[in-house]
Amino acid sequence: MASDDIVVSLPPDPDKVVNIWTDGGCKPNPGPGGWAAILVFRNVVKELSGAEAVTTNNRMELTAAAMGLEALTRPCHVVVHTDSQYLKNGITRWIAGWVRKGWRGSVGDPVANIDLWKRILAAGETHRVEWKWVRGHDGNDMNERADRLATEARRAAFGGG
Repeated sequence: MASDDIVVSLPPDPDKVVNIWTDGGCKPNPGPGGWAAILVFRNVVKELSGAEAVTTNNRMELTAAAMGLEALTRPCHVVVHTDSQYLKNGITRWIAGWVRKGWRGSVGDPVANIDLWKRILAAGETHRVEWKWVRGHDGNDMNERADRLATEARRAAFGGG
């Protein structure tokens, strides 16, 4: 390709994109938590959720993403929607440095939640994954649904508010 050639990047065909909406949280933090992932492909919706007795908000956010990606059965274009800045920034900005430094952070401490970061990386290897941040509790129907599913999973497993 000559240096003056123009490369046009076409948007993905919406009929070939899997959208995954994720959320997770605890009450209190740390404490009992729930996570949810909603996979949408064409007009098919698959909802996943679960809970853990002792965890953190961040672990539940990462678990939701890992479980959503692990549910995919063949390579595809995926858009993961998250309201977690920790997840979004971790996977798009910080993870390359963590891996390069042997899973150490900027001051040399081990990265928190290494097990889940590695799961997310492994689950995304065969896919083209885009990460999109959405503002939580801001009226986005799919984000609100994921939040409700995560909360329901936590409450069903452990009760409480």
